[in-house]
Amino acid sequence: MTPAVTTEPPVAVAADHGGREAARARARALTSLISRNGAVAVLIIVVVLGTLLVPSFGKPDNLRNVALAASFIGIIAAGMTFVIISGGIDLSVGSTYALATIISAMYAPRGSFIAVTYALVAAGVVGLVQGLIIARLRLPAFIVTLAGLTGVRGLVFYITHEGNDHPRIEGRLAFEALGTGSLATIGTPVWIMLAVFAIGWWALNRTPFGQSVQAVGGNQNAAELMGLPVKRTQTIVYVVSGLCAGLSGILTTALSGGGQEARIGDAYELSAIAAVVIGGTLLSGGVGSMVGTLAGVLLLFVIQNLIVQGANLNSYVQQVVSGGFLLVVVILQAVLSRRTNSADT
Repeated sequence: MTPAVTTEPPVAVAADHGGREAARARARALTSLISRNGAVAVLIIVVVLGTLLVPSFGKPDNLRNVALAASFIGIIAAGMTFVIISGGIDLSVGSTYALATIISAMYAPRGSFIAVTYALVAAGVVGLVQGLIIARLRLPAFIVTLAGLTGVRGLVFYITHEGNDHPRIEGRLAFEALGTGSLATIGTPVWIMLAVFAIGWWALNRTPFGQSVQAVGGNQNAAELMGLPVKRTQTIVYVVSGLCAGLSGILTTALSGGGQEARIGDAYELSAIAAVVIGGTLLSGGVGSMVGTLAGVLLLFVIQNLIVQGANLNSYVQQVVSGGFLLVVVILQAVLSRRTNSADT
């Protein structure tokens, strides 16, 4: 009798396929982990090292000042996070911020409600117009918001008579408490920034709108095939960005009492974009978090403060260091993205 011949199942092939799947999963998990938590980890490390190496940095008054300075860019960056996750960009936020600052100071004599409402409406209209043009006409966001940057800044100069008028708040108004008040020794603008980020986190992670934002940024064509409201989502994110810039401008007026120049907010859009990217949001869209953006904002201002406190260097060095740090983050994002793509193939 001839013995029966048995064949073993192709275990090796299955194992190899399982190994490839595991490698892809690990690459995606690593990318997500670093994108969402990398800025938080770096922030904690920098704060600890700064406190140990620069004694003046860790003083409560200095930390409160850092948080207060970061709050104005932070609120703008919160709105920018939605825009970038959706696959867009908003270069007009600095000019919109200036417009809200000037309008809130101009209309302050009519009362706090009028000043705040008019400033927010103006900022929201700027975002709405740009969002409709980008969504309905399918024009590049970079070009549309670049036009908004120059156009709104020109409007600010027109309102202030070529920058010669610096409207101030005369007397005591209720909304000034938004800028000058404090709670638990921490300035009110800081608490407002934290509230904006909390609402933004909830909207991004717990609502259909947030899911649409991430889907549109990940793949707009696929989002349209899924029946998601792509145009409406694209419009809303620019309105949100405009409103956040307007709120930041109102808080600036409330803190300073007005008297700001027409150039205020110049290059704020670059600081906001840098904070969002440092926080792990991909410029290509689809990936990002509000917690990461908050950490990115604080990290920028902590580094700048350490440069001043520790080395007593000027603002130009701060810009060089911030730019170099941003470049490192972008390179890291590119490396992780390529690693994920290579694992998927």
